Amino acid sequence: MIQLVRTNSKDADFRKLVSKLDAYLKVIDGDEHEFYHQFNSVDHLDHAVIAYSDSTAIGCGAFKVLTADCVEIKRMYVLETARGKQVATKILTELELWAHEEGFRSCRLETGLRMPDAIGFYQKNNYQPIANYGPYIGVANSRCFEKIL
Repeated sequence: MIQLVRTNSKDADFRKLVSKLDAYLKVIDGDEHEFYHQFNSVDHLDHAVIAYSDSTAIGCGAFKVLTADCVEIKRMYVLETARGKQVATKILTELELWAHEEGFRSCRLETGLRMPDAIGFYQKNNYQPIANYGPYIGVANSRCFEKIL
């Protein structure tokens, strides 16, 4: 059974999962990794969710505030051994619920063209393509999405 825990980015399990995510993204992003990495600091994420299976952290995600009514989904990751079991969907749904409880009206996110599975995942979860925002404006590899809560 999957247990979801709300925490923040200081959580040791969250940081361990994010280090695995960063290693994965370094391979995927190649020469562009440092550009993207600068926007993925976990130093001040007050809203993080960790998925556990039998007390083992198997996935995570977080959000940060973009505007008074919008958050940005960040640091979504599920261990390869736990994929295909709806863990990412559960994490994302919990993040959306938490954002809604905090009074936010929408979630945005950025992912890359080199990650077609991520693009499909977000579209399956009712995220709609939008124009690239913020630091992703003009970045050819970036794809941005939004969901109204």
